[in-house]
Amino acid sequence: MSRFQVLKKLRVQIAMHYVVASVLTLLLMGSILYNSIAAIVQERAITNTEDAVEQSGMHIDLYIERLKAVSRLLAESPQLIAYFSDISRDPAMKKVILSTIETAMATDRFMKSIVMVSKDGQIISNETGLSMSMSSNMMKEPWYVSAINHEGTPVLTSARMQDFTMDKDNWVISLSREIKNTEGRNIGVLLIDVQYKVIEDYLANLDLGNLGFSFILNANGEVVYHQDPAYFQNAAKRKFLQKIVDDPTAFDRKEQTFTHLFSLRNADWLFIGVSSQDELAAIEDKLVHIFIQVGLVLLVIATVSIVIFTGRITTPFKKLELAMQDIQHGLVEIPIDDRGCYEAQSLSRHFNDMMLKIKKLMQEISDKEKDLRRSEISALHSQINPHFLYNTLDTIVWMAEFNDSERVIEMTKALAQFFRLSLSGGSELTTVENELDHVRQYLFIQKERYGDKLAYHIACDPALLQLKIPKIILQPMVENALYHGIRELDHQGYIHITAEAHEHKLIFTIQDNGDGFDVDALSKSEASRPTKLGGVGIQNVDQRIKLYYGPSYGVTILSNNHQGTIVQIIISQTID
Repeated sequence: MSRFQVLKKLRVQIAMHYVVASVLTLLLMGSILYNSIAAIVQERAITNTEDAVEQSGMHIDLYIERLKAVSRLLAESPQLIAYFSDISRDPAMKKVILSTIETAMATDRFMKSIVMVSKDGQIISNETGLSMSMSSNMMKEPWYVSAINHEGTPVLTSARMQDFTMDKDNWVISLSREIKNTEGRNIGVLLIDVQYKVIEDYLANLDLGNLGFSFILNANGEVVYHQDPAYFQNAAKRKFLQKIVDDPTAFDRKEQTFTHLFSLRNADWLFIGVSSQDELAAIEDKLVHIFIQVGLVLLVIATVSIVIFTGRITTPFKKLELAMQDIQHGLVEIPIDDRGCYEAQSLSRHFNDMMLKIKKLMQEISDKEKDLRRSEISALHSQINPHFLYNTLDTIVWMAEFNDSERVIEMTKALAQFFRLSLSGGSELTTVENELDHVRQYLFIQKERYGDKLAYHIACDPALLQLKIPKIILQPMVENALYHGIRELDHQGYIHITAEAHEHKLIFTIQDNGDGFDVDALSKSEASRPTKLGGVGIQNVDQRIKLYYGPSYGVTILSNNHQGTIVQIIISQTID
């Protein structure tokens, strides 16, 4: 084999090694980037599905809770108990009860009928022409006894006293409650029917992807909701739904679906959402196409560069071979081409450039994670305590029933202002003035509920009112002071709120005269799990402040048993 053939073989070997190394590097980097980005997208899609399913489930749960509250108010009405207990049955009293029924139905557009049946077969209802079997002793009627046995449990039925049909317009959700006299004995049954449409309305905006679906099963495995009516009577389809419940796979890579279960607190219902991860599948396909295209382009570039690069490596060997021949002819001075060192340096520079690009991509991934965390915190601090809303509306209803129109107007205005300041047009920031007004409206509403048991005072330097701060950072602290410090006191509770500037810091102080607690003991007992005391939670407010301003800012708590509590929120007077 000649020397030139040896050089040619060396050139092929170098080219092959270069090609293999380039392809392996591209596959490795592509795999790292693909897995990193796909993991972030998948996590975000799963989180969005969980939030959507739980939010829809909570809406249905809250509605059932409201129905139970209405049924309790009606069943425990003194007028109704007196009417059913009195054999003479005063007609004037019946008109009062019918008026109460009309008032209750006016508050809920989905409520179809309210039926009150006494033990001796007397009926009071907004509905006429009822086809219900009656007798002088209703305990002999199976549907009457069944209503007592299902007390407080919502049951899906067709139109009353008819066979179950596939016409959704005839479906109702029935909720029953036993009516008892002052001695605790049965004197009747209350039935409330609401339109089935209420479930579909609450789930109308639930986005589970193009192939996603949701359904509800009761404790007996019966279908309560599915957008396809065939699932209600088809045994095979019901078995398919039950299989999902019995063996739920959170994320199915093969089917690209995510399943999330939510148990309702106020019913024996299980709400299941199965989402098709369309966005994830589309992004994964896009990434694969991008990597294939980039790989082909890089392969073309690599092929061209290999020819040039290997040529520049073997050329010095050729010149060295010629030089050796010249030596045989007696030449002494032989020029040596040392450009190989430059090529090695160039290769190093290209590698460094590639590493810089990888670092840039990883930084972009880190920024996306931070944005995702910021979005989660934004969704968290925009939540509104449903129990506070229910209690406030319940207070307004009672005021209205006692014809205290002036207080009803004041409470309604305060609640509207509270919500307006909570939402603040979707912005995450507000002013000190609006934040103090927000907590002022909250305390005004609570003052209407607790009366003389609660007193409060809010003070602020007028020069600080227009400073921009994160919203909803005071109300969780005040709610915590009220529910965990003042509510159980046997004397008047007092909450004092101040806002003042110190150097370049803005300090909010919330002080109460409640029972207080041992901060050190609480910190040790809660070391293994996050502390959450009321509303959005002290720890979440602290995390939000640190996200906006840095680790040197946040929430501090000073408290001792039976000595009240002082909470300070320390932030900067400026926000980036």
